[in-house]
Amino acid sequence: MADPIWSWFLLCVAAVAAGVVNAVAGGGTLLTFPSLLAVLSPIAANATSTFALFPGSLASGLGYRNELALCRPHLIRLLPPSLAGGLIGSLLVTRLPERVFASAVPWLLVAASILLLLQRPIARYFGAHPHQTPTARTVAVIVFFQFLVGIYGGYFGAGIGILMLSSLAFMGIPDIHQMNAVKSILAAAMNGITLLIFFLSGAIVWKYAIVMGLAGTLGGYAGARVARRVKPEYVRVFVVFVGFAVALYSWFGRK
Repeated sequence: MADPIWSWFLLCVAAVAAGVVNAVAGGGTLLTFPSLLAVLSPIAANATSTFALFPGSLASGLGYRNELALCRPHLIRLLPPSLAGGLIGSLLVTRLPERVFASAVPWLLVAASILLLLQRPIARYFGAHPHQTPTARTVAVIVFFQFLVGIYGGYFGAGIGILMLSSLAFMGIPDIHQMNAVKSILAAAMNGITLLIFFLSGAIVWKYAIVMGLAGTLGGYAGARVARRVKPEYVRVFVVFVGFAVALYSWFGRK
């Protein structure tokens, strides 16, 4: 039996909105995943949602191409732990119950949102400055944190952008738009390795994945272009708002 037109419309709207949200702050998975649960099993919805958001991450990186040219050293540091963590997390999907990570999602998001909200006073307390090169110890901590984010991103991934933005603030990146650029490429790396595992396991439902992937790409590119024209302070406030909203959804929306 063919799917009704309205269900395809809602899936495409969710994918476009998720692409925009991921480009600005992260958390798009909690738009695509619940919409796919209406037509797919949880594992298939997770795999298909990951594919749908992958092109959007790449499109966001394209939208931030000018900022990416200034952030190459940060990508070189953080791509390896992102890939390694994404591989481990995606392999855990078939070995651990979803509730293990799902129960930690709201706490991770609240902590990350608070950290981002208080980034400036915390940076002053530790003597860090936006244009200052971070210490070797700071870089090591952020690399390890990125590895943990990669594991979570490979397993489920809701809110990985918010988690990454909270740590990238301490990498000496002076502009939140540059942080968004790095975040988009790192998210694409995690999702890419995860997709390979899902593809080999046959979990992706392609008829939804391809259509939502196209819609997510449109949203990701548009979101990146819009975010670059907004004052950084407004983007930061929006990021924090999304963080708390996603946490509340994780607590109450999935009961």
